[in-house]
Amino acid sequence: MNRFLRDAAGIIALLVASPSIADEWKTRPGDTRLDQTELSNTVSGQTLTFYDGATSVFNLDGTYSYTYGGGGTWLGDYKIGTDSTACILFVTGVSRCDLYIVNNDQLVLITKDGLRFPVQSITQH
Repeated sequence: MNRFLRDAAGIIALLVASPSIADEWKTRPGDTRLDQTELSNTVSGQTLTFYDGATSVFNLDGTYSYTYGGGGTWLGDYKIGTDSTACILFVTGVSRCDLYIVNNDQLVLITKDGLRFPVQSITQH
């Protein structure tokens, strides 16, 4: 029963964290959003490496891990949205959604706070 309650709370958290208005994101001219299939094809089964050495691993089974450039890993599950977002529910119960766009042929993660993290490389695993 506890797992059911945790999973139900996680689903509710993802729904609440999921952006509903596209204008909430701090995008720039030249930013191009990806549809759900494009984003899923871009990240699922891939490891994204950022310029600070951090990695985001999107496993095909829906599990996710984020490892800081200096070490330390967060584990969770991800869902690809219809609005160019990937939402993560971490095992700690924390959730977040990030917008993924392409600008000048480069994939960029944009946080809800408007921080931009260009992806240095994408490798299949």
